[in-house]
Amino acid sequence: MSKKVKFTLEYPVRCSPGILYEFLSSPTGLQEWFADKVDEKDGLYSFSWNGSAEEAEVMESEENKFIRYHWINSPKDEYFEFKIDKSEVTNLTILTITDFAEKKEIKDQSQLWETQIKDLFYRLGN
Repeated sequence: MSKKVKFTLEYPVRCSPGILYEFLSSPTGLQEWFADKVDEKDGLYSFSWNGSAEEAEVMESEENKFIRYHWINSPKDEYFEFKIDKSEVTNLTILTITDFAEKKEIKDQSQLWETQIKDLFYRLGN
């Protein structure tokens, strides 16, 4: 059993679920903010950062709702997920990120997500 624990982060986003989903699920969209280079072949995504690469597979997805990735070298019960909801009160799109990290690394991992989400928001014009 893994020592990692699940954590979630939420961000209000000013764009439609359809546009956001493209940035979270397509190699072109992911390459805009998540990794330096993204390739996809037969459901296997290859993410590259500064010359190092990791592969992930899509575990589940529902267009404009969520997509869940599993890093190939991680335990089967660990994943990272992008979930898209619409707030009925504010009518804003809400992006919820679920990820796994060791307890002592959650703060660092959250800050890494914050940096990447800033890039995403910049690309979305938020």
